[in-house]
Amino acid sequence: MISICIPAFQRVSYLERLLESILLQTETDIEVVVTDDSPDESVQVLVSRYLDRLPLRYYKNPRALGTPENWNEGMRRASGAWIKIMHDDDWLEGRDSMKIFAQAIRDNPGADFIFSAYQNVAELTGENRPVRLTALGRRLLKRSPWYLLGENYIGNPSCTLFRKKEDLLFDPSFKWVVDFEFYIRYLKGFPRLVYLDKVLVNIGINPTQVTNYTFGVARVQIPENHLLLERNGNRHLLNLVVYDYFWRLYRNLGARSEEQIREAGYDRPLHPVLASMIRWQSRIPPFLLRAGVSSKSLMFMHYLTHFYRI
Repeated sequence: MISICIPAFQRVSYLERLLESILLQTETDIEVVVTDDSPDESVQVLVSRYLDRLPLRYYKNPRALGTPENWNEGMRRASGAWIKIMHDDDWLEGRDSMKIFAQAIRDNPGADFIFSAYQNVAELTGENRPVRLTALGRRLLKRSPWYLLGENYIGNPSCTLFRKKEDLLFDPSFKWVVDFEFYIRYLKGFPRLVYLDKVLVNIGINPTQVTNYTFGVARVQIPENHLLLERNGNRHLLNLVVYDYFWRLYRNLGARSEEQIREAGYDRPLHPVLASMIRWQSRIPPFLLRAGVSSKSLMFMHYLTHFYRI
């Protein structure tokens, strides 16, 4: 029923922890698919110890596919009706995690997308922080997946389980917003989602994650966010959360001119409202932009005077 797809890259100590958590599962209608981007044999050696203990298939990629194409490779190789991406530094919280996911499939035959509460586990400090979907988050997600730009109510792909669709893969054009983009695209076509208010997955927080070398990087974030909006339509700027997301993007990256947007790698014409947003910010003292209340007020003022142009 479920394919657990693990895109692996060298980090064998993390991968071993994940495989051990799968080994403990009480749900048996699963398979494990490991697609390996590593330049050495370390992952293959580790996986070989589990071949007779798990329903596991291992594939060595002829060349490194990177994020997220290695995720897609696992999905292509999967034979299950449902896909569960598990990053190699995440792991299942308890013995019944997969059983609870599987029961949710059985209890909700019309659903296409299932996700659970999760726990962030900081490697350096040992701090554990459970994350659950609020009542407001549930209402907003039902209204539109674009509210994910305000807050990632779903979490990373390890928290999710979705019905396999042959033509629905993660878009390799993205790294920073790759999960948002996939969730928005998937839920646009298949909006029936189920939330499980139980921590079923541990999310490892460590210095080797992709988000650590894409966070605050203009040459990654600016092209990706504009491409996301461009592909889906500028009309989504009418959503105040999306509007605020771009306001904060420009503020946080210090984008004070259209030239900076081009230099960051997005060379298409900006929507006039976004161009105006940048000009506004360039005339506002930085201390006002950094202050939460004043920044929100200024953003809302800009929205009220420009939304009719979207």
